[in-house]
Amino acid sequence: MPDFLTISPWIGALIIFVLRVINIAMDTLRVMLTMRNMKGISWILGFFETILFVIAMGAVLDNLNNILYIVAYSAGFATGNVVGMEIEKRLALGYSQISIISRAHGKEIAQALRENDFAVTEIPAQGKDGTVLLLHCSMQRKRADQAQKVILDVDPNAFVTVEDIILQRHGYWGNRNLRC
Repeated sequence: MPDFLTISPWIGALIIFVLRVINIAMDTLRVMLTMRNMKGISWILGFFETILFVIAMGAVLDNLNNILYIVAYSAGFATGNVVGMEIEKRLALGYSQISIISRAHGKEIAQALRENDFAVTEIPAQGKDGTVLLLHCSMQRKRADQAQKVILDVDPNAFVTVEDIILQRHGYWGNRNLRC
């Protein structure tokens, strides 16, 4: 059993924790980027992620009697998941499609979105309680929060869903045309 009263096991545990946080944050990002078909960056993250994994796991396996290392490894894994999700959320890479259903304010929502440089498609539809306007709005993911604010400012009761999408063809995406 290691001596918990000396600094050495604590420094080793801290190093394992940090390596594991970075390793799992990279893993979380890699998986999310792989789902968005970003092959190059996914490969790079996977390469370095594996190196960090081998180093951290090796340190734990070489010291299985050190409970601090095992706890640091596990805590690093759990923390790395959250850190990776936060990084990915802030990067907001990729594209989203927002679907909006409004019983009474569909035209106003579409106009407000267009005034804020969002491309919108209006589709007349039939809901449970009658005619509604279904709006589709595709955009860069980093603009999704802005679009939702515009929507809810016009109709706080609008039904709004957001989906991640993968760009397949060119088209109008706000203030610029994108081509695959």
